[in-house]
Amino acid sequence: MRYASKKKIFYLVFFTAVLILLLQPAIKTRRSYEIIEKQNIISSLHEETAENYTSTAIVDCDYHDIIYDDTTVPATIIDGDLNEGYRIKEGGEYAPPECKALFSTAIIVPYRDRAEQLRSFLVYMHSFLRRQHVHYRIYVVEQLDSQPFNRAKLINIGAIAAMNAGYPCLILHDVDLLPLKPANIYACTKYPRHIYILPYLNLLGGATSIMAKQFKTINGMSNKYFGVSGEVVDFFARIESLMLKICQFEPQISEYHKITNGHQGSWYTKNRKIFFTRKGMAEDGLNSLKYTEVATVLHPLFTHIMVDL
Repeated sequence: MRYASKKKIFYLVFFTAVLILLLQPAIKTRRSYEIIEKQNIISSLHEETAENYTSTAIVDCDYHDIIYDDTTVPATIIDGDLNEGYRIKEGGEYAPPECKALFSTAIIVPYRDRAEQLRSFLVYMHSFLRRQHVHYRIYVVEQLDSQPFNRAKLINIGAIAAMNAGYPCLILHDVDLLPLKPANIYACTKYPRHIYILPYLNLLGGATSIMAKQFKTINGMSNKYFGVSGEVVDFFARIESLMLKICQFEPQISEYHKITNGHQGSWYTKNRKIFFTRKGMAEDGLNSLKYTEVATVLHPLFTHIMVDL
């Protein structure tokens, strides 16, 4: 009898533990990311430039010294002004003059009511990115209406603009994050890369790189997430549903500085309702995107797309 009682307790504890694991959202879809070590970064990158990119340089850019640059770019750059000699084109586009870039990247920033953060981001990112010998352009997509903020829908709008301009690599980037290590090169790897490392494996937020053709394959991001942060889980689920690997650089390369928000409130509520289904992915995203474009302005440091959702 005593043995039978112990056996029942054992099975009860075992099945309870299994049930907890299955119901734990941060573990349910968890799998490890592929970590790309420093010596493998260059070979992991997808080499492709934008259709409109031309260069008069004779030699291709070399990226070895950039990858092995262990310095930290000081975040205090945000307190200064941008160097006028940086040769940034109208619309926030830059290409290295001394060599032919092997990578073209569109950096897409969803935005609303963060003027001071945006200024700091632009000053810092142009100073940071020009060190990397990448051809890039910064798109800021601003939501003007009074509806709750929809980060994913704004990213979809920016992605379409960037893809129409022929950019093969998209980096989806929050305005309050600044990369600190030059080796954290802003180009696409062959698989989607979570550039900004979060403590949870099924959240793809902050800063993520993905090839334009991969973004099209998953139908972009869901347009349904107004005022909630569930789009980062939905985005992960879309990528994982197609069995695409997700990679990261080593943690010491993926260091970021977060710009403080000051007195401004959060864009999001605490609710994180997830709408993802395979059928929904096919019907909700780039192919169902509806919005009103109020204006697109080519500023000296960025392309400003203003929309009502």
